[in-house]
Amino acid sequence: MLSQEITNVSLDSFMESSAGKKVVLLYPWANYRNVFLSYFMNGSSQRLLYYRIPAGGAGVLTWVRDLLEEIRLVEPDFGGQLASALRNGEPAEAGAALAADMARLSDDRVILYLDELDRVNPDAEFRQFITALVENLSDNSQLVVNSRLLTYDPWIQWVNRDEVAVMGTEHRSNNLLFTKEVALKPQLEVYAFGRGHAVSNGREIRSWDGALPRNLFFYFMDNPLVTRDQIFEIFWPKLSVRDATNVFHVTKRKITERISMNVEDDKNYELTNYSTGFYVPSDKVIRHYDVADFEGAMESALLSTDERERQTLYSQAIEIYKAPFLYPLKLPWIVARRKHLQAMYGEALNGLARLRAAEQAWDEALGFYTRALRELPQREDIHRGAMQMYINLGRNADAWEHYAVLERLLKRNLGVRPSRDTQALLEGLS
Repeated sequence: MLSQEITNVSLDSFMESSAGKKVVLLYPWANYRNVFLSYFMNGSSQRLLYYRIPAGGAGVLTWVRDLLEEIRLVEPDFGGQLASALRNGEPAEAGAALAADMARLSDDRVILYLDELDRVNPDAEFRQFITALVENLSDNSQLVVNSRLLTYDPWIQWVNRDEVAVMGTEHRSNNLLFTKEVALKPQLEVYAFGRGHAVSNGREIRSWDGALPRNLFFYFMDNPLVTRDQIFEIFWPKLSVRDATNVFHVTKRKITERISMNVEDDKNYELTNYSTGFYVPSDKVIRHYDVADFEGAMESALLSTDERERQTLYSQAIEIYKAPFLYPLKLPWIVARRKHLQAMYGEALNGLARLRAAEQAWDEALGFYTRALRELPQREDIHRGAMQMYINLGRNADAWEHYAVLERLLKRNLGVRPSRDTQALLEGLS
């Protein structure tokens, strides 16, 4: 069984949250996937029908046929109604038939697990199939979906009926993808750690009509309160105010078009509004931004006086930070922001190392110190922490070797020797 320490997820809380729901959406992190599959691989009495969506974007009936063949490898008698429905070529009929076959498989709980559903094209046929499947599920049947992206439709109808457990979004500080709303709003998800991508209503924005709209989009996401002069200074410092204004409004309109094209109505959805001299986030769009979640976790960790809570918050921040900010773009504002976030990430690793060291988990602490030094190689206190872990583990030779590396680094970059505190660690060591 995968332990809670590895996954940061409690199996008991997972099973409690998903009990009695027709659908479980594991989104967008993978930790719940590990817990869920581990549970069934370790002797659960419940029946699990697992299928991983193939790459390539095949139509729904094509991969459902493949699903049937794979299930029959372990359940040879499964799928009589589904096989008949597939011959008729109707997605809704196939969905209802699959639900009926699941109900007949066992009197105990039967779970269909669709892995990597983001590979599916969420077209009309897919929605017909999923809708018929879910609406016809028996009381002992459940659909579990793992996906990095999820469309708002068709899932929202079951969310509003309290028939869905959405898991994997617990640590978000802002509105969730499937927040119940009286007036539905477009859901905008932005991930800036790494190369950067944006998802509007569950569909990734792939075409930006040039680099400028994309860069301005991420600037707005990262700067929720900004003046026009600040924008012009960053993006068009050499243009006149008149020319910069023209380019700005054209670029801003392109951003609006990209957000709105994935919303199934005729409205335009602005990313920002102008108010009292500032551009601020529009209240017409629900935002999720991974950098904001990261900074929120770090801020809470630094303010907390509870060591267990701090460990949890540092771990959340480390999990969110997938890669350097908008790498490898080299615009000055991006480079400066990248360095700042990298330093925060290094501090999260350092903080977790210190907390684990205080619990005498020296091997684990050494691992976090080593990772922190990749981000903050000039920090002597982190080097000293790593050396102390070597000493605690009885690896004196490694402590001396690490000291030699630090000595060369400080001499080359700063022209100084390690501090007395660092030298004192090695006194009396062979």
